Amino acid sequence: MSHLTYFAYPDHGVHLQEAMHYSQAVRVGDRIECAGQCGWDAKTGKVPEDPEEEVANAFKNVDLNLRWAGGKGWSQVYKVRLYVTDLSDEFIGVFLKHLREAVPDHKPILTGVKVASLASPDTRLEVEVSAHVPGVDGA
Repeated sequence: MSHLTYFAYPDHGVHLQEAMHYSQAVRVGDRIECAGQCGWDAKTGKVPEDPEEEVANAFKNVDLNLRWAGGKGWSQVYKVRLYVTDLSDEFIGVFLKHLREAVPDHKPILTGVKVASLASPDTRLEVEVSAHVPGVDGA
């Protein structure tokens, strides 16, 4: 599909692209669609044991992914899909704290789904987003 541009950020993003045959983001007209971002370290792929650090990493990875694809980060996110293995009030509270910090000026739409497990071992969440990039393709 020549009208689409695919992206994989350095280190772990490129590793996943090569090992698993998928990209981290794709530009579709005036949008960036992101693959689910887990709480891994973007360089090493290691998932921290601390839930707070894992959630923080997931938010950093979303931001890195959007910027690598030419966006401005979380400020352009309009849609969030959250997949979690831990639906406890404590874990969701950590997620919501980071969401409020990432998008203080708007409230994106959100779908959350509890799952038994995720494809990336030892992860408790995966965050998938869509972002609008104004000014691209006449938008």
